[in-house]
Amino acid sequence: MRAIRRLNNNAVVCMDSTGREAIALGKGLGFGDIPRELKLSEVERTFYDLDEGGINVMNDLPVEVVMFAARIVDIAIGELSYELSPNAVLLLADHLNFALERVRKNIRVKMPLAYDVKQLYPLEYKIGKYAVDKARNEFQVGLANDEAVGIAMNLINAKKTPSDRPDPQADFSQMLEEVTEIVEDHFHVMVDRESFNFTRYATHIQYLFQRLRQKTAIDSDNLRMYKDLREEFPAIAACVEEIAEHIEKTWYCTLSEEEKLYLILHVNRILAKEGL
Repeated sequence: MRAIRRLNNNAVVCMDSTGREAIALGKGLGFGDIPRELKLSEVERTFYDLDEGGINVMNDLPVEVVMFAARIVDIAIGELSYELSPNAVLLLADHLNFALERVRKNIRVKMPLAYDVKQLYPLEYKIGKYAVDKARNEFQVGLANDEAVGIAMNLINAKKTPSDRPDPQADFSQMLEEVTEIVEDHFHVMVDRESFNFTRYATHIQYLFQRLRQKTAIDSDNLRMYKDLREEFPAIAACVEEIAEHIEKTWYCTLSEEEKLYLILHVNRILAKEGL
Protein backbone atom coordinates (compact mmCIF):
# COMPACT_ATOMS: atom_id res chain seq x y z
CA MET A 1 0.00 0.00 0.00
CA ARG A 2 1.40 3.38 -1.05
CA ALA A 3 0.69 6.60 0.84
CA ILE A 4 -0.04 9.39 -1.64
CA ARG A 5 -1.45 12.22 0.47
CA ARG A 6 -1.28 13.26 4.12
CA LEU A 7 -4.54 14.00 5.94
CA ASN A 8 -3.10 14.50 9.42
CA ASN A 9 -0.40 13.03 11.65
CA ASN A 10 -2.20 9.71 11.87
CA ALA A 11 -4.13 9.41 8.59
CA VAL A 12 -3.08 9.23 4.95
CA VAL A 13 -4.73 8.66 1.60
CA CYS A 14 -3.33 5.48 0.03
CA MET A 15 -3.45 3.46 -3.15
CA ASP A 16 -3.52 -0.31 -2.75
CA SER A 17 -2.01 -2.89 -5.10
CA THR A 18 -5.21 -3.05 -7.17
CA GLY A 19 -5.34 0.72 -7.70
CA ARG A 20 -8.17 1.35 -5.21
CA GLU A 21 -7.98 4.44 -3.02
CA ALA A 22 -8.31 4.05 0.72
CA ILE A 23 -7.69 5.93 3.96
CA ALA A 24 -5.12 4.34 6.26
CA LEU A 25 -4.98 5.06 9.98
CA GLY A 26 -2.01 4.41 12.22
CA LYS A 27 0.06 6.23 14.80
CA GLY A 28 2.40 8.65 13.04
CA LEU A 29 1.51 7.57 9.49
CA GLY A 30 1.36 11.20 8.38
CA PHE A 31 4.97 11.85 9.32
CA GLY A 32 7.82 11.32 6.90
CA ASP A 33 8.09 11.58 3.14
CA ILE A 34 5.00 11.17 1.00
CA PRO A 35 4.55 9.40 -1.36
CA ARG A 36 6.07 6.29 0.19
CA GLU A 37 5.35 2.60 0.66
CA LEU A 38 3.73 1.66 3.97
CA LYS A 39 4.49 -1.42 6.00
CA LEU A 40 1.46 -3.46 6.98
CA SER A 41 2.60 -3.28 10.59
CA GLU A 42 2.21 0.52 10.48
CA VAL A 43 -1.45 0.42 9.41
CA GLU A 44 -4.04 -0.09 12.13
CA ARG A 45 -7.15 0.41 9.99
CA THR A 46 -8.12 1.07 6.37
CA PHE A 47 -11.32 2.62 4.99
CA TYR A 48 -12.52 2.18 1.42
CA ASP A 49 -15.21 3.98 -0.59
CA LEU A 50 -15.32 7.14 1.52
CA ASP A 51 -16.66 10.20 -0.27
CA GLU A 52 -14.70 13.46 -0.25
CA GLY A 53 -16.78 14.79 2.62
CA GLY A 54 -15.92 11.77 4.72
CA ILE A 55 -12.25 12.16 3.90
CA ASN A 56 -12.34 15.81 4.95
CA VAL A 57 -14.10 15.01 8.21
CA MET A 58 -11.24 12.68 9.14
CA ASN A 59 -9.12 15.79 9.73
CA ASP A 60 -11.48 16.93 12.51
CA LEU A 61 -11.68 13.66 14.41
CA PRO A 62 -9.22 12.31 16.99
CA VAL A 63 -7.75 9.05 15.71
CA GLU A 64 -8.61 7.28 18.98
CA VAL A 65 -12.30 8.13 18.53
CA VAL A 66 -12.26 6.87 14.93
CA MET A 67 -10.59 3.62 15.98
CA PHE A 68 -13.11 3.15 18.78
CA ALA A 69 -16.01 3.77 16.39
CA ALA A 70 -14.49 1.29 13.93
CA ARG A 71 -14.50 -1.42 16.59
CA ILE A 72 -18.15 -0.72 17.40
CA VAL A 73 -19.10 -0.81 13.71
CA ASP A 74 -17.26 -4.12 13.32
CA ILE A 75 -19.46 -5.54 16.08
CA ALA A 76 -22.57 -4.02 14.50
CA ILE A 77 -21.74 -5.53 11.10
CA GLY A 78 -21.56 -8.96 12.71
CA GLU A 79 -24.87 -8.51 14.53
CA LEU A 80 -27.16 -6.56 12.20
CA SER A 81 -29.13 -8.04 9.32
CA TYR A 82 -28.45 -5.14 6.95
CA GLU A 83 -25.38 -3.56 5.40
CA LEU A 84 -23.94 -0.31 6.67
CA SER A 85 -22.74 2.61 4.57
CA PRO A 86 -18.98 2.97 3.92
CA ASN A 87 -19.29 6.21 5.91
CA ALA A 88 -20.75 4.40 8.95
CA VAL A 89 -17.51 4.53 10.95
CA LEU A 90 -17.02 8.26 10.41
CA LEU A 91 -20.69 9.02 11.09
CA LEU A 92 -20.47 7.18 14.39
CA ALA A 93 -17.07 8.68 15.22
CA ASP A 94 -18.42 12.15 14.57
CA HIS A 95 -21.45 11.47 16.75
CA LEU A 96 -19.32 10.08 19.58
CA ASN A 97 -16.83 12.92 19.38
CA PHE A 98 -19.65 15.47 19.61
CA ALA A 99 -21.15 13.58 22.56
CA LEU A 100 -17.79 13.51 24.35
CA GLU A 101 -17.33 17.23 23.73
CA ARG A 102 -20.77 17.95 25.19
CA VAL A 103 -19.95 16.09 28.38
CA ARG A 104 -16.58 17.80 28.73
CA LYS A 105 -18.29 21.17 28.33
CA ASN A 106 -20.99 20.15 30.80
CA ILE A 107 -23.75 20.35 28.19
CA ARG A 108 -26.31 17.78 29.26
CA VAL A 109 -29.00 16.70 26.81
CA LYS A 110 -31.42 13.91 27.66
CA MET A 111 -32.89 12.01 24.74
CA PRO A 112 -36.34 10.79 25.80
CA LEU A 113 -36.69 8.17 23.06
CA ALA A 114 -35.16 5.23 24.87
CA TYR A 115 -38.38 3.24 25.19
CA ASP A 116 -39.38 3.68 21.54
CA VAL A 117 -35.92 2.89 20.16
CA LYS A 118 -35.59 -0.09 22.46
CA GLN A 119 -38.91 -1.48 21.22
CA LEU A 120 -38.39 -0.79 17.51
CA TYR A 121 -34.65 -1.46 17.31
CA PRO A 122 -33.67 -3.71 20.23
CA LEU A 123 -30.44 -4.92 18.66
CA GLU A 124 -29.22 -1.44 17.71
CA TYR A 125 -30.09 -0.24 21.21
CA LYS A 126 -28.15 -3.14 22.74
CA ILE A 127 -25.11 -2.20 20.65
CA GLY A 128 -25.55 1.42 21.74
CA LYS A 129 -25.53 0.44 25.42
CA TYR A 130 -22.42 -1.65 24.87
CA ALA A 131 -20.70 1.26 23.11
CA VAL A 132 -21.56 3.68 25.93
CA ASP A 133 -20.10 1.34 28.57
CA LYS A 134 -16.92 0.85 26.55
CA ALA A 135 -16.58 4.59 25.82
CA ARG A 136 -16.82 5.46 29.50
CA ASN A 137 -13.89 3.20 30.27
CA GLU A 138 -11.81 4.10 27.24
CA PHE A 139 -12.21 7.89 27.35
CA GLN A 140 -12.83 8.30 31.08
CA VAL A 141 -15.86 10.49 30.37
CA GLY A 142 -19.25 10.15 32.05
CA LEU A 143 -21.48 9.53 29.04
CA ALA A 144 -25.15 9.34 30.01
CA ASN A 145 -27.13 6.15 29.46
CA ASP A 146 -29.29 8.07 26.97
CA GLU A 147 -26.37 8.17 24.54
CA ALA A 148 -27.21 4.56 23.70
CA VAL A 149 -30.26 5.96 21.89
CA GLY A 150 -28.13 8.32 19.81
CA ILE A 151 -25.72 5.53 18.86
CA ALA A 152 -28.61 3.24 17.91
CA MET A 153 -30.17 5.93 15.73
CA ASN A 154 -26.77 6.56 14.17
CA LEU A 155 -26.53 2.92 13.11
CA ILE A 156 -30.07 3.01 11.74
CA ASN A 157 -29.26 6.10 9.67
CA ALA A 158 -26.16 4.37 8.30
CA LYS A 159 -28.18 1.58 6.69
CA LYS A 160 -26.97 0.91 3.15
CA THR A 161 -29.98 -1.18 2.16
CA PRO A 162 -33.55 -1.05 3.47
CA SER A 163 -34.43 -3.38 6.33
CA ASP A 164 -37.79 -5.00 6.93
CA ARG A 165 -38.37 -2.98 10.07
CA PRO A 166 -40.21 0.34 9.98
CA ASP A 167 -38.06 3.44 9.91
CA PRO A 168 -39.67 6.13 12.08
CA GLN A 169 -37.58 8.84 10.41
CA ALA A 170 -38.93 8.20 6.91
CA ASP A 171 -41.73 10.76 7.38
CA PHE A 172 -39.32 13.56 8.23
CA SER A 173 -37.57 14.04 4.88
CA GLN A 174 -39.95 16.76 3.74
CA MET A 175 -39.60 18.76 6.95
CA LEU A 176 -35.82 18.37 6.83
CA GLU A 177 -35.82 19.83 3.34
CA GLU A 178 -38.06 22.71 4.38
CA VAL A 179 -35.89 23.51 7.41
CA THR A 180 -32.75 23.41 5.26
CA GLU A 181 -34.35 25.73 2.71
CA ILE A 182 -35.08 28.21 5.52
CA VAL A 183 -31.39 28.13 6.46
CA GLU A 184 -30.40 28.66 2.82
CA ASP A 185 -32.84 31.54 2.32
CA HIS A 186 -31.87 33.21 5.59
CA PHE A 187 -28.13 33.16 4.90
CA HIS A 188 -28.27 33.27 1.08
CA VAL A 189 -26.24 30.08 0.77
CA MET A 190 -26.58 26.65 -0.82
CA VAL A 191 -26.12 23.61 1.42
CA ASP A 192 -24.62 20.59 -0.32
CA ARG A 193 -27.07 17.78 0.40
CA GLU A 194 -24.63 15.18 -0.91
CA SER A 195 -21.95 16.10 1.60
CA PHE A 196 -20.95 14.16 4.68
CA ASN A 197 -21.56 17.30 6.76
CA PHE A 198 -25.18 17.40 5.63
CA THR A 199 -25.63 13.72 6.51
CA ARG A 200 -24.64 14.27 10.12
CA TYR A 201 -26.62 17.53 10.32
CA ALA A 202 -29.69 15.68 9.00
CA THR A 203 -29.22 12.91 11.55
CA HIS A 204 -29.22 15.33 14.48
CA ILE A 205 -32.15 17.38 13.15
CA GLN A 206 -34.19 14.21 12.78
CA TYR A 207 -33.58 13.43 16.46
CA LEU A 208 -35.35 16.71 17.11
CA PHE A 209 -38.21 15.70 14.81
CA GLN A 210 -38.56 12.42 16.69
CA ARG A 211 -39.00 14.23 19.98
CA LEU A 212 -41.49 16.71 18.58
CA ARG A 213 -43.71 14.18 16.87
CA GLN A 214 -43.74 11.90 19.92
CA LYS A 215 -44.42 14.86 22.21
CA THR A 216 -41.29 14.33 24.26
CA ALA A 217 -38.87 17.08 25.16
CA ILE A 218 -35.25 17.65 26.03
CA ASP A 219 -34.79 17.83 29.78
CA SER A 220 -31.58 19.61 30.71
CA ASP A 221 -30.24 22.64 32.51
CA ASN A 222 -28.93 24.60 29.54
CA LEU A 223 -31.28 27.60 29.46
CA ARG A 224 -28.50 29.98 30.44
CA MET A 225 -26.46 28.65 27.53
CA TYR A 226 -29.43 29.30 25.22
CA LYS A 227 -29.47 32.96 26.21
CA ASP A 228 -25.70 33.22 25.79
CA LEU A 229 -25.82 31.63 22.33
CA ARG A 230 -28.63 33.93 21.22
CA GLU A 231 -26.37 36.87 22.04
CA GLU A 232 -23.30 35.28 20.43
CA PHE A 233 -25.08 34.17 17.24
CA PRO A 234 -28.00 36.58 16.70
CA ALA A 235 -28.38 35.77 12.99
CA ILE A 236 -28.56 32.04 13.64
CA ALA A 237 -30.96 32.61 16.55
CA ALA A 238 -33.22 34.62 14.23
CA CYS A 239 -33.08 31.81 11.66
CA VAL A 240 -34.00 29.29 14.36
CA GLU A 241 -37.01 31.39 15.35
CA GLU A 242 -38.15 31.24 11.73
CA ILE A 243 -37.65 27.47 11.69
CA ALA A 244 -39.55 27.11 14.96
CA GLU A 245 -42.46 29.14 13.60
CA HIS A 246 -42.59 26.97 10.47
CA ILE A 247 -42.55 23.72 12.47
CA GLU A 248 -45.19 25.04 14.84
CA LYS A 249 -47.52 26.00 11.98
CA THR A 250 -46.98 22.69 10.17
CA TRP A 251 -47.02 20.22 13.05
CA TYR A 252 -49.02 22.27 15.60
CA CYS A 253 -46.36 21.93 18.26
CA THR A 254 -44.37 24.52 20.17
CA LEU A 255 -40.60 24.34 20.40
CA SER A 256 -39.13 24.91 23.84
CA GLU A 257 -36.07 27.06 24.43
CA GLU A 258 -34.13 23.82 24.94
CA GLU A 259 -35.12 22.66 21.45
CA LYS A 260 -34.16 26.04 20.01
CA LEU A 261 -30.78 25.72 21.70
CA TYR A 262 -30.39 22.34 19.99
CA LEU A 263 -31.22 23.93 16.63
CA ILE A 264 -28.81 26.83 17.13
CA LEU A 265 -25.97 24.37 17.82
CA HIS A 266 -26.63 22.31 14.69
CA VAL A 267 -27.47 25.14 12.28
CA ASN A 268 -24.24 26.82 13.37
CA ARG A 269 -22.40 23.53 12.86
CA ILE A 270 -23.62 22.92 9.31
CA LEU A 271 -22.80 26.50 8.32
CA ALA A 272 -19.30 26.27 9.81
CA LYS A 273 -18.50 22.79 8.48
CA GLU A 274 -19.68 23.67 4.97
CA GLY A 275 -17.54 26.82 5.07
CA LEU A 276 -20.63 29.01 4.72
